[in-house]
Amino acid sequence: MGGESIVPTASKPSQLLAMFALNAGRVVSTTALTEEIWEYKPPRSGVPTLHTYILKLRRKLQHALAGEGSIDSKDILITRRSGYLLNVAPESVDAFRYEQLSATGRDAVNAGDHETASRALGEALRLWRGPALADVPTGPQLAIEAMRLEETRLGDLHLRIEADLRLGRHHQLLGELAMLCARHPLLENFCTQHMVALYRSGRQSQALEAYRRLRTAMVEQLGVEPSARVRQVHHAVLTGHAVMDDSNFVFTS
Repeated sequence: MGGESIVPTASKPSQLLAMFALNAGRVVSTTALTEEIWEYKPPRSGVPTLHTYILKLRRKLQHALAGEGSIDSKDILITRRSGYLLNVAPESVDAFRYEQLSATGRDAVNAGDHETASRALGEALRLWRGPALADVPTGPQLAIEAMRLEETRLGDLHLRIEADLRLGRHHQLLGELAMLCARHPLLENFCTQHMVALYRSGRQSQALEAYRRLRTAMVEQLGVEPSARVRQVHHAVLTGHAVMDDSNFVFTS
């Protein structure tokens, strides 16, 4: 706030701040907070200890609010009968802003507006600075939220790349897709997109090699073959025929 970080260094207060930020403008119940920081097994002194952590957060807030006139930390982190509410605009939280941009991008995908989809999803993805909640110890609720955000990010990344492929940006995508396939060797979507980008860039043999790596990894680690959709793309690359796969990617011979 005011350019000053209020993130606590202690683990449990930082968990609380993450819970409040991800629920900005909504009451987070005392029960939810104690279950998060003590993993459904709060000690007998759980509620008084929780109050101590809240006090520490408010002190951090108050220090950051110095020079802000009549605003008090209790106006920002508000006590309610059933819990606490972080009184800030949801738009000031990166996770909320990300989901707004993600929704805009996905709507554009559904409308066939590839330029808007690429722009909105790209802006959303640029908000990420690493794994979700990377610096916060996570209990059961934050762990689920981090997983949800990560899965949403992967989905948005796939959609943004698809939009860029439809806009003819296959050359620019080669490096990014090579990295994604190395990082996620079992994810068919990125491999398929990599094959398409390579094929359109005149690299048929490398596209076939990308498929071979995916198939080897899936057979050895999962005991399954790639899906019919991926095999169809592989066949199109192998034969060099002009086809349209299930994702409507057009191959040109």
